[in-house]
Amino acid sequence: MRITIPTARILAALLAEPGADRYGLELMQATGLASGSLYPILHRLQGAGWVEARWEDVDPAVQGRPARRFYRLTADGVVNARQALAELRAQTSVPGASTQVKPA
Repeated sequence: MRITIPTARILAALLAEPGADRYGLELMQATGLASGSLYPILHRLQGAGWVEARWEDVDPAVQGRPARRFYRLTADGVVNARQALAELRAQTSVPGASTQVKPA
């Protein structure tokens, strides 16, 4: 799978709490992505088997809002996301440069 910067942002947000259900607005706030970017990426990740989705089991009339669609990484998705982000870091790091920030 091709990992773009927006895809990497979503994967990093989901990896922050791999077992937690996250809904769209929460992911938009965490990643800074608009819904037009976020949802197609989530759909693609779901098609690849990296993300699973489920609808919240609530009565919208009682809650006063529509049910939310929750997303979370699958077990394979956690492994693949970690590997993909590690590869992205390796591709974008400067060879021989220290990864630690030195105090001024």
